Amino acid sequence: MILRNPRTGAVLAHRVERASTPLARLRGLLGRSALPEGEALVIDPCASIHTFFMRFPIDAAFLTRDLRVVRAILDLKPWRATRPYREAAMVVELPGGTLARTGTREGDFLSIES
Repeated sequence: MILRNPRTGAVLAHRVERASTPLARLRGLLGRSALPEGEALVIDPCASIHTFFMRFPIDAAFLTRDLRVVRAILDLKPWRATRPYREAAMVVELPGGTLARTGTREGDFLSIES
């Protein structure tokens, strides 16, 4: 799957993993040494995240069901937590710097293509 920002035409990720079971959502990115460029993890459902026990910073885009970005967090460092975002149905976790590089911001609609 490819995650794209139609407004900018930028590809945020060319490999998208989905965590939708309770165990997969609990695990998230824990235990990984990095999230390679071009990869993303979609956690669904999800309204808040933490980076406890993580080894690297990430970007996080909280999305509504129709994939509108309601909150974009750049460079979320390890040992941090976000507040819950009431409108969010899911979150996309990306390598740090991805949102800035692609010009993705709050209000953008993203698309997931096969």
